[in-house]
Amino acid sequence: MTLNIWRAIGDFCTNILFAPYNFFKNLNDKEFWWTANILNTILFLITAILFVYWLMKLRSFKKAGTE
Repeated sequence: MTLNIWRAIGDFCTNILFAPYNFFKNLNDKEFWWTANILNTILFLITAILFVYWLMKLRSFKKAGTE
């Protein structure tokens, strides 16, 4: 009984939860080069914007003295 539960959890993880990663792995082909780079650029921009927002919040907390 326990082996079936662990096997079901493993199948769920590999077949359902990791499906988006398989999609990104298949973008490595030369014909999908632009798609992969555009996706990476979008993710980088989102991260950079959130980092700047975080730094601005840190500065406002430091000015207020509520670090």
